[in-house]
Amino acid sequence: MDKTVGSLAEAVSRIGDGAHVMIGGFGGSGAPIELIHALIDRYRATGHPKDLTVINNNAGNGHVGLAALIEQRMVKKLICSFPRSADPKVFTDLYLAGEIELELVPQGTLAERIRAGGAGIPAFYTPTAYGTDLARGKKIEEFDGRPYVQERWLKADVAIVKAYRADRHGNLVYSKAARNFNPLMCMAAAHTIVQVEEIVEPGGIDPEVVVTPGIFVQSVVCVTDPQQEEDLNRQGAHHP
Repeated sequence: MDKTVGSLAEAVSRIGDGAHVMIGGFGGSGAPIELIHALIDRYRATGHPKDLTVINNNAGNGHVGLAALIEQRMVKKLICSFPRSADPKVFTDLYLAGEIELELVPQGTLAERIRAGGAGIPAFYTPTAYGTDLARGKKIEEFDGRPYVQERWLKADVAIVKAYRADRHGNLVYSKAARNFNPLMCMAAAHTIVQVEEIVEPGGIDPEVVVTPGIFVQSVVCVTDPQQEEDLNRQGAHHP
């Protein structure tokens, strides 16, 4: 039941070539910067993992976090809702060069596809995207006189997320807006890796405030002073 691991490198060691990886965060809020950088460090040392399909809200900013992962040519395909964020130059350049695929998903639909994956719901219908290119090739049904687009669930081999506190059983609480996509991704992945600022003993978290139950978490690593994407970008940081 003790799901803690001793290092970031150990935490990401099971992610293999071609994996579907959900990465939490809404911009920099809740983004697991240290876990992403550990994955990059592993790739630079071993050449693995590569050809990843990444599911995230955006396409990264600057040259840290998700943008750095993309810059290393580790990502084959990105599934996201907002590829044009504050400084998406890395993704934009590779996309225009034909070196990375993009599946664009409206933000609410993205969240619901991930939630459906965690809840075991293979498909659902939404009016969002009807009549646009995003509905092309998808099944359309009419309900109460209104057309709806069928959307499929999203699941992943691995989710890497950031929370605020965990116990050794993997029960999680988040800091404010850092909840965003993170709890949904924990449910939708076969293996969830979480970085937290503090790990407490079982019973150290009030059960009434647990957001993600430990049943959805497999690995927890402590990062006591996590970096923030926006701060790194203001400093002009690059990783590596």
